[in-house]
Amino acid sequence: MLYFQLVIMAGTVMLAYYFEYTDTFAVHVQGFFCYDSTYTKPYLGPEDSSAVPPLLLYAAVAGLPTLLITVTETVLFLVQYTSKEFDRTEKTVATGDCCYLNPLVRRTFRFLGVYAFGLFTVDIFVNAGQVVTGNLAPYFLTVCKPNYTALGCQQALRYISHQDACTGNQEDILRARKSFPSKEAALSVYAALYLAMYVTYTVQAKGTRLAKPVLSLGLMCLAFLTGLNRVAEYRNHWSDVIAGFIIGMAIATFLVVSVVHNFKGKLLLSEESAGERPAGTAVLNMGRMESPLEKYIASQETDDEEEESCYMKECLQTFLHWLQGLRWFQRLTNKRQTEFAVVSTQTKPNLWTEAV
Repeated sequence: MLYFQLVIMAGTVMLAYYFEYTDTFAVHVQGFFCYDSTYTKPYLGPEDSSAVPPLLLYAAVAGLPTLLITVTETVLFLVQYTSKEFDRTEKTVATGDCCYLNPLVRRTFRFLGVYAFGLFTVDIFVNAGQVVTGNLAPYFLTVCKPNYTALGCQQALRYISHQDACTGNQEDILRARKSFPSKEAALSVYAALYLAMYVTYTVQAKGTRLAKPVLSLGLMCLAFLTGLNRVAEYRNHWSDVIAGFIIGMAIATFLVVSVVHNFKGKLLLSEESAGERPAGTAVLNMGRMESPLEKYIASQETDDEEEESCYMKECLQTFLHWLQGLRWFQRLTNKRQTEFAVVSTQTKPNLWTEAV
């Protein structure tokens, strides 16, 4: 399963690379109306001149979660490690059939791996939407610089659909055709929501009742301000930013709930197995480990027995309810009860007579 997951991760990274840095997927050419005020907003320069440049955004969404998750998992592990007296032999965990893996490393890599997968997934969704729709940015006509006279734009409602209508810089024009949805909004809200849910579900220390909401809402506020900045600088429409928010929040929620199961997992082995065994048999039991296949078969057999038992009970209850609904069965039941009451009355011993 590990190799299969690595193959999926590699495929996701390669697909994101082809969307981002190659022209394998051609952008849809969307037309425009002459003198359309929706696309005549001023162009404030390349993305590097923005208040939230791509370098800062990518460093934040990649570095901040890595640092926060690593530090939090390390602190939680050390706190649990020092608060309980575990035998060192009980902390040796064999993963699979090969080697030892520390629970701290396992949890950290799991949470960060899922986060990285979601990050590339968001990028793929956003790039796919931009390529398919080809929605125009608010500053499109400013960088397009169409020759309205040559295009016959004497009438304001004339629709221009051919690609050669623009005379400006081709790189700026291509970037202006990829506005929906907003990549910056999607990535920022994905990182903020993933971290907010991680802090909420993982940190259970006393005195954090207000610290966790403040940190979570602060991260969400930064993501919201990133979307506002895109609209304020005329780089995206409101619809582009809202669509990016929806994509980022949906992917983050799905991964947290369905993949990492609300960040549940043990930092250390539970001491139940060591406490239930006699002291003299602890070393002997460690020599034999149940294989994953045996555990799976045992769990399946238990589940099958429970399902069969529940199924038989449901069938019996349904049959009894059906019989009780029949009139002849009700009459027969009442008659039996009446006969039983009469017989019991006749055969009941007279306690007063026996006493006399």
